Amino acid sequence: MGSDKQSFDRESGDIVDEAMIERVVRHFYESARRDDMLGPLFAAHVADWEPHLMRMCAFWSAIMLGTRAYQGRPMRMHAPLPIDARHFDRWLDLFEASALEICPPQAAALFAAHARRIGQSLELGIAGSRGLMLKTGERLPALEEM
Repeated sequence: MGSDKQSFDRESGDIVDEAMIERVVRHFYESARRDDMLGPLFAAHVADWEPHLMRMCAFWSAIMLGTRAYQGRPMRMHAPLPIDARHFDRWLDLFEASALEICPPQAAALFAAHARRIGQSLELGIAGSRGLMLKTGERLPALEEM
């Protein structure tokens, strides 16, 4: 990613850097592309993988390191997708597994905490774009249930 910027989590003492972010992102997408649930979604919507991976590295750099590397609108990209709570759960399972495999435990926990917040935000936003107002504890229903 070209930056030596690092994030120091004062509670955990672990350092997250651009190289770690790239390893997590690449590992996650390798898993997601092979996944029975997520793989077909990605195959249908990502034509050129390397630019997508670089965009996701920039996204996570902005999240984890506070860089301004990412210029995009995640909600606009995700709102039209045929996804529901099951997809978010699977995404989080695979992402957390990738972080745990690549990172020291506290760094993995930091990635997972951010991923959970991102997933919740996207799920609520997608529900709103479908005209749904989810109550506390409610999840995004499958399109066929709407």
